[in-house]
Amino acid sequence: MAIPIAILDCDLLLYGRGQRTLDRFDIETVSDEFLLTNFGFPREFIYYLVEMLGDTLSRPTQRSRAISPDVQILAALGFYTSGSFQTRMGDAIGISQASMSRCVANVTKALVEKASQFIGFTQDEATQQQCRDEFYRVAGVPNVLGVVDCVHIAIKAPNAEDLSYVNRKGFHSINCQLVCDPRGLLLSAETHWPGGLQDTAIFQQSTVSRLFEEQVHHDGWLLGDNKYPLKKWLMTPLQYPETPAEYRYNMAHTATHEIIDRTYRALQTRFRCLDGSKGYLQYSPEKCANIILACCVLHNVSLQTGLDAWTFERTETPDQPDEGCEQMDSMDPEAFRIRQELILNHFS
Repeated sequence: MAIPIAILDCDLLLYGRGQRTLDRFDIETVSDEFLLTNFGFPREFIYYLVEMLGDTLSRPTQRSRAISPDVQILAALGFYTSGSFQTRMGDAIGISQASMSRCVANVTKALVEKASQFIGFTQDEATQQQCRDEFYRVAGVPNVLGVVDCVHIAIKAPNAEDLSYVNRKGFHSINCQLVCDPRGLLLSAETHWPGGLQDTAIFQQSTVSRLFEEQVHHDGWLLGDNKYPLKKWLMTPLQYPETPAEYRYNMAHTATHEIIDRTYRALQTRFRCLDGSKGYLQYSPEKCANIILACCVLHNVSLQTGLDAWTFERTETPDQPDEGCEQMDSMDPEAFRIRQELILNHFS
């Protein structure tokens, strides 16, 4: 009896090519230039990922021709860094486009499961002090523990036509709240918020806000732009500076806060799947959120293994939807006093 073609695995349809290339593809046989060009990372980093994710990606399967962890990782890196399931990418490692999609799903899930290990605020005082020192060397703002901002990643319209994902510029997006340290290491990455939600609303509901609000004693603060509310632990620029000290504070704040913009530009450039100018992510919002988070994990893993955050930084500023203006300082008198004291002691 004939077997309906619809139930056949795409790799089996390509059995001759697939069997040969899967058996013979060996990362050891290709050049460093080939790996960087096609997958965006050097050989040693790819080996590190195979070691880190190998057990998770080697789950038991009924398929006699299961794809090895290293090939799955290469397929996912190829997608993250190019943003497409191009046939040539699958040809390079001997798998079909359908298998490429499955590999991306598997590796994305494995990376998301590792997110808490690689993204988070440290409790180590020595590390926190080093962070404050490095931020201070940027422009003279003391006691900074991180810089925060939101960025939009373009996605396809959800099947339900959920208008909550339509941002102010009229396209569907995920609004991601990121916090980073002076090196561009992500301390927080919340990648699941609908694009129609304003930055201030995300901030109020975020784990970062809860984390700092629950602290009784604050040994430092975050820096946010004028979309964010001024708080005892969140310093914002003055909307209408008047004195030379206030102007100096605003300039120093801007120079320091710009690190989060550089970090996002580096992420977008290294992971072209996040670059809206190359097309939007063609998945459900939940899957898009996981892909974005997986890229954030890879970004941190690469930094922690010695790669430079700014190696692939784009020079132009990404086009982001405009948000509202500064919150009223009078809403938190104590925060206003702390900011004025900061300006008086360090910028007068």
